Amino acid sequence: MFLNYLRKFSPYSFSSLSSQIKFKILKLSRCTNVNQHRPDRFYNASRRFLSISSSSLSTPIFSRPVIDSFTVANEPLLSYEDNSNEKVALEARLRYYLDNVIEIPIVIGGKEYFTDKIETQVSPFNHSQIVARCHLATPELAREAIKTSLAKSKEWKNTDINYRIRCLLKAADLASGKYRQDLNATTMLGQGKTIAQAEIDSAAELTDFFRFNAYYLQEIYRYHPIDPSRQINNSFRLRDLEGFVAAISPFNFTAIAANLCSAPALVGNAVVWKPSPNALLSNWVVFKVLKEAGFAEEAISFLPSTPKTFSENVISSPDLAAVNFTGSVATFRIIWKTVAQNLDNNKTFPRLIGECGGKDFHLIHSSADLETAAAQTIRAAFEYSGQKCSACSRLYVAKSIFPEFQNRLLQIGSKLKLGSPLEKDTYLSAVINEAAFKRNASYLDFARQDSQHQILLGGNYDNSKGYFIDPSIVLTTNPRSKLMVEEIFGPILSVFIFDDKEIDQTLELIDQSTGYGLTGAVFATDREFLRKALEKLKYSAGNFYINDKCTGAIVAQQPFGGARLSGTNDKAGAPQYLLRWLSPQNIKETFVPLREWK
Repeated sequence: MFLNYLRKFSPYSFSSLSSQIKFKILKLSRCTNVNQHRPDRFYNASRRFLSISSSSLSTPIFSRPVIDSFTVANEPLLSYEDNSNEKVALEARLRYYLDNVIEIPIVIGGKEYFTDKIETQVSPFNHSQIVARCHLATPELAREAIKTSLAKSKEWKNTDINYRIRCLLKAADLASGKYRQDLNATTMLGQGKTIAQAEIDSAAELTDFFRFNAYYLQEIYRYHPIDPSRQINNSFRLRDLEGFVAAISPFNFTAIAANLCSAPALVGNAVVWKPSPNALLSNWVVFKVLKEAGFAEEAISFLPSTPKTFSENVISSPDLAAVNFTGSVATFRIIWKTVAQNLDNNKTFPRLIGECGGKDFHLIHSSADLETAAAQTIRAAFEYSGQKCSACSRLYVAKSIFPEFQNRLLQIGSKLKLGSPLEKDTYLSAVINEAAFKRNASYLDFARQDSQHQILLGGNYDNSKGYFIDPSIVLTTNPRSKLMVEEIFGPILSVFIFDDKEIDQTLELIDQSTGYGLTGAVFATDREFLRKALEKLKYSAGNFYINDKCTGAIVAQQPFGGARLSGTNDKAGAPQYLLRWLSPQNIKETFVPLREWK
């Protein structure tokens, strides 16, 4: 009876089957009691057996690319000891950039443009020192960048994926080798980073983004949907987005700027990149690295411009496919509203990817190792003058341990050297520009005048030569003071002492008192409390640390990003980040006639 079902429903004759398949079917028919099963069960079983021979019918129309295999690792940091090769090389590049003001053009489709509107970049620690003169795009050039990108990007989009991967791997080699000290020197001079902070950012992290994004793309391409039988082939094609990607990068991390423009380009998109006016010099070096590595001229347009020009001509373009942004909440809100207002004209729904900073916390529990907690709090609050999206800006300390913890904190804080990043042993330097200086100074003035605040360390500022703000620690009795809830983005740490018995209320306070959700850290040895804190603070930080500082995320180790007002939490440094720049297409191909209609 089983064979009768086969002959009735099968599109193939029994005589055409191989002897091996015949044996399997006959064996099944002998051991099966037909009365115990429905006919459709046998029909399905027969189709499964028959599918074994169907692979010879055809090969799939769409074939997945064959991806070269390789492995990567995080870039090691160099030490920069006196007279070391890296120190000598860095000093040579610093002298070069100090002696030469670099002229930076607009670059569209490989062609350089020079305009009458010039913006200068100065060293934040010596604002009389001009490091770059940059030409700003006109509205006409902004539109030309889009037109050129869309018209000429097909060749880049259709480039073999292995070639694009090799381009990014070569860029990583250039950034960690030939251009390492150019990237470090321009980041130090233009953005005020010390040698140590520049090496972490513009050498190691930047290289890590390049290498791991190439590796992640290799891994993503290996995914294949399930094929239920050999009569069907399911394929997964990873397409670039229709339109172009607008990349808007911040001043504080050269690595982030490199990632914002290169990741969408890696997967085949045309990118129009607006660098920060406070990071033009280092970003120009990044652009040259990508060009030398083999990225097509139309893959990335370098478009320094005013926010108004970029918003009205690039963000408002009907061809906008996505925005890749790192910066302030206020700016991202403007971008989001601009996109929303133009939706009726857009050819697709633009993807908005943003990382927007935070009001990041440390919680010091009564069981904490105070030496560790103090050292890591100082690092999180004052490295790069607190100008990291992840920097610790609010601190909650248990009352029972505060006197000892305060002594440790102030003892370390009093040793921090504020000065030029070119000087040995400088721990932190100036904030990025005059606007940042005035903002930080206003918070210190408020703390000095308000009775609910007490300045424990620092509190002074001076902009006569550079935009210097003393590393400052402010104690407050008001846990909802503006110093405890507003993003300051500078070297000011606000402290609140909580009653040990009110730990649950303090956890709720940390979670609910600000709208941000980027990073946070809890210091404790009490494992039960740590489990409670991890759950209570589940949404308070996209990057959560236990007995470690809330800064210093490493690509592929701690993918970075937060939610709430801190952004869209797309986790730069992780495989899923690349999927934001891809538009997958599933392809199902059936190799046998499907003539049944009911």
